[in-house]
Amino acid sequence: MGNQSRKKITWTIKNFSSLQCEKLCSDPFVVARCKWRLCAYPKGKKADYLFLFLEVADLDSLPCGWRRNVRYSLNILNQNSLKRSRQNDEQKWFDDKTPRRGRVSMFPLNEIHAKENRYLVNGELRIVAEIEVIEVLGKFDVTEEVLANGFHLLPSQMEVVSRLLERHPEIASDFSTKNSNLRTGYMSLLLSLIETLRQSPHELSMTDLAEADAALGSMTNAGFKLDWLEKKLDEMAEKKEKEEAGEARVQEIEEELKDLKQKCSDLEAQLEMEKLELSAAKAPISFDDVM
Repeated sequence: MGNQSRKKITWTIKNFSSLQCEKLCSDPFVVARCKWRLCAYPKGKKADYLFLFLEVADLDSLPCGWRRNVRYSLNILNQNSLKRSRQNDEQKWFDDKTPRRGRVSMFPLNEIHAKENRYLVNGELRIVAEIEVIEVLGKFDVTEEVLANGFHLLPSQMEVVSRLLERHPEIASDFSTKNSNLRTGYMSLLLSLIETLRQSPHELSMTDLAEADAALGSMTNAGFKLDWLEKKLDEMAEKKEKEEAGEARVQEIEEELKDLKQKCSDLEAQLEMEKLELSAAKAPISFDDVM
């Protein structure tokens, strides 16, 4: 399952008292390669209590039969003293029938809004969740990743990227994007380009090469230094043009050869007829009919 089977998350809800929405959710986060999120009903749900719960994110993408055994705690943080924080500790199975867990009546709204309790400071409510994934049945949402030079990579990509950065250490020196998702996306695109150009020209179309050129331009504009890859793309495009020209010439010659073979076949048949007529002409005249 990996080393990240336990994680502590702090979710800050701003302007809690003035929220008008019925339901509010945190950004998704990953624990043990599974995606989760925290959700709350800030006005309560059919009761005068804050309904706070842990929920499986991307529920629709999971296969039938998935299950996750999770130990978790949901805490409303008292910002004056930890001793007065309200806490809900559970260990439960999550599945397609119960993708979320929490308690409706754990956190009274009147206590949360009371100034003396210090749950709200500058209108902010802080929720701290500790999640430990004990067991997962079914597929993971997120493939295990490693971090290298600011790029999140799959273990299978590490060797290729290490060689790449060793030979071209300046490759991303001007790539200033800090967003981890964008950085990972660009690196995946680069690896896909390299894998594309490692194919034989016969496996690629001119459309494939045009799309590769557009992707290469996008990466160059983003700050990647890819002169070496541009040369490989030009080399591949030249080989593809030669391949297409060669195939056209081969087809033309094959058609000519087919016509010549047909002519040879016709001439051979004509030759046999001429031989038969010549043989008949050389034969002596017969007198059997008159003598």
